[in-house]
Amino acid sequence: MTTDTAGRDIDTALELIHDVATRLAGAMGRVIEGKDEVVRTTITVLFASGHLLIEDVPGVGKTMLAKSLARSIDATVRRIQFTPDLLPSDVTGVSVFNQDARTFEFRPGAIFANVVVGDEINRASPKTQSALLESMEERQVTADGTTYRLQEPFIVMATQNPIEMEGTYPLPEAQRDRFMARISMGYPSPRAELELLETHGARSPLESLTPVTDAATVVSVIEAVTRVHASPAVRQYIVDLVDRSRSSTALRLGASPRAGLHLLRASRAHAALEGRDHVIPDDVQALAVAVLAHRLMPSSETQLARRTTSEVVSDLLRQTPVPPAAR
Repeated sequence: MTTDTAGRDIDTALELIHDVATRLAGAMGRVIEGKDEVVRTTITVLFASGHLLIEDVPGVGKTMLAKSLARSIDATVRRIQFTPDLLPSDVTGVSVFNQDARTFEFRPGAIFANVVVGDEINRASPKTQSALLESMEERQVTADGTTYRLQEPFIVMATQNPIEMEGTYPLPEAQRDRFMARISMGYPSPRAELELLETHGARSPLESLTPVTDAATVVSVIEAVTRVHASPAVRQYIVDLVDRSRSSTALRLGASPRAGLHLLRASRAHAALEGRDHVIPDDVQALAVAVLAHRLMPSSETQLARRTTSEVVSDLLRQTPVPPAAR
């Protein structure tokens, strides 16, 4: 392939990414008032083929955000309401004996969908939460010795309340590490809240939300994002940032190699949304807190100082020099 042909191909890919992102943002923006940055991060994670954890107090629109993305894509959607009595087989599926055929038949669980909305994931037991581990990482389910592939695209959008809320279980470290990013909705501004009362007061905007793209197009966008160039200097910057977290005295547990991979993929998607065919340090810095903070475990001193892991990541960004070649 010649340089000109490759250039035209990436330009076409960027146009597709911009078009789909604009349509998704417009559709979701009609439901989620005044949260443009949250919507943009959600789309970034989708295009980076990741999973999203939405953490905040009840009533700020976590589930509404997840459902608005699900309804904006013409794809299969399943919702799982996580409760203390939810079983792993309810998530992954179960083998049932067929009396007529005298064989066991596998009945897929709720995880077999393009978009899986996991509502209040930290209300389920750790055993049930762990049922998602294989699905989220390997995009497959193994039951009774047989492996079943999941559909593409595949994204888990899970909501959770803060762990100090009553009746919740903290997510295991392995579970948190499989979420590409964590975001918080936050309270709306007074103006946005007034608009919310006007638009949501009579009926939910979700009722009139129609798909603006389909699963096949999203798969094409995800493939296009992987072609966004990340220079060796940018990749070194990500490695330096992740490595610094492992030696930080403010943390008991630093970022994993998977965290670095997720940060690279998310940075590629961010660059594409900005209309660039290459990643720059600004892309990494824009997403570092969302991608890294939820994976880290603060030290006792950090907890006593009431500092969050998001603040620690911000410090790491200031302390980690950007390679000259990456600028």
